[in-house]
Amino acid sequence: MSKSHLIFAGFALLLFFAIVASMALGEAMLSPVEIWAAICGAADESSRIIFFDIRLPRTIVGLFVGVGLGASGAVMQAYFRNPLAAPGLLGVSSGGALGAVLALTFGGWFGIYTVPLASVSGAFLAIGAVILLARKGASPEHLLLAGVALNALFGAVTSFILSASAAQTHLNAQILFWLMGGIENRTWEHVWMAAPGILLASILLLPLGRPMNLLALGDSGAQSLGVDVRRLRWQLIVLSTVLTALATAVGGVIGFVGLVVPHIIRLLDGPNHRRLVPLSMLGGASLVLLCDLPTRFLGAGTRLGVITSLVGGPFLLWLLRKRPC
Repeated sequence: MSKSHLIFAGFALLLFFAIVASMALGEAMLSPVEIWAAICGAADESSRIIFFDIRLPRTIVGLFVGVGLGASGAVMQAYFRNPLAAPGLLGVSSGGALGAVLALTFGGWFGIYTVPLASVSGAFLAIGAVILLARKGASPEHLLLAGVALNALFGAVTSFILSASAAQTHLNAQILFWLMGGIENRTWEHVWMAAPGILLASILLLPLGRPMNLLALGDSGAQSLGVDVRRLRWQLIVLSTVLTALATAVGGVIGFVGLVVPHIIRLLDGPNHRRLVPLSMLGGASLVLLCDLPTRFLGAGTRLGVITSLVGGPFLLWLLRKRPC
């Protein structure tokens, strides 16, 4: 078995472990026997409710959020030819955050779907604004500058709303918790909101591995080898936006997953995107599920986005120390 196959098997095993742990651990522990009994329909009523109504939707949402962020991070790093690029670089995450904050502030017209729909709308408005601002060729440099500007703008508006709602303690707490990310209290409705779109975008992304490899040669080099660079860049932008927007819509703002995971894969297995993208999906799903476990035991103030930052921040500092700019 080759090194690449061993790495793939290792990440698949890690994801399996993360899924089992996610379904088993919590205030009410479920043993592997009880999990199997629930799957087979032989569990008692309380175990069945915990498994099917609480743990399974939470696990599936976490899995797809991780897949979306991991894959989107790999796409952004290929697009900008920079291993330190992240899914939120073009303002998608901050636009989604602003949309969700506005929905939480001004009411829920569509019930449980209000915040996710507003988040997705904000994310797509952000990427639309980025492309509009950088429409002269939509070069990576123009897009990057537009993304930086919009991230600052959306962040300022979000901060203003937080300040204005400071007197409304419950609303302020809702907004802060959502901005820190999390997958607790996810339901089957959240699964159906995110899973189909992330699954479809991930499937469409997989065949683009070879063109993404050629993009590393530069636009002219890739073009000379038969890649329609302009079309490829549009495909990558759209797919990355879909993945990040849907992940943000059901999981809030979760940092570092899309930055750390593809970089770890690249260090372990090299820059071949035909392997990097699927491995980033596996690694992203594993990281989100594993980082969600401490939030179940460390108190209400501990959020998934906090844990991923505690994991990703030291890794990034180590990386900068090892490879100074």
